Amino acid sequence: MTTNLDLTSHDTRAAAEHFAARLRWAIDASDLHAALETGEPGFVLVDSRGDAGWAQGRIPGAIHLPLAEMRERAADVLDPDVPVVTYCWGPGCDGATRAALELSLLGYRVREMIGGIEYWAREGLPVATDAGTARRPSDPLTAPVSSPVCDC
Repeated sequence: MTTNLDLTSHDTRAAAEHFAARLRWAIDASDLHAALETGEPGFVLVDSRGDAGWAQGRIPGAIHLPLAEMRERAADVLDPDVPVVTYCWGPGCDGATRAALELSLLGYRVREMIGGIEYWAREGLPVATDAGTARRPSDPLTAPVSSPVCDC
């Protein structure tokens, strides 16, 4: 039986390039939170979900720029000199990837937050709604419950 796990002819240079590219273009919830906590993260955070998702909860400080409106509205709400980080629902959704692609094609420097709002919330990070901001306990399957950092 042949599987995709055959590493006998593994190209380590290609693997290193692949993983380096992933780290260059993505950021996780914990690192994003740490950057936001500095008060001067050096990027703008874009929630690419529609109105219902935005209303359900968002990362504090994010701007709402739905993917469906991105091409028409990006120039009105984003500074082309400021890098952008996109996020959407979670790992089962490619909305943040599509938003990052769209913004890249429009000339913006972009990274994608992996895990989306799902993993942001599951890690016990603050979620804002029109009613205020709340934090839920960390999910022990996504973050240590006794520490604010994952030590990854």
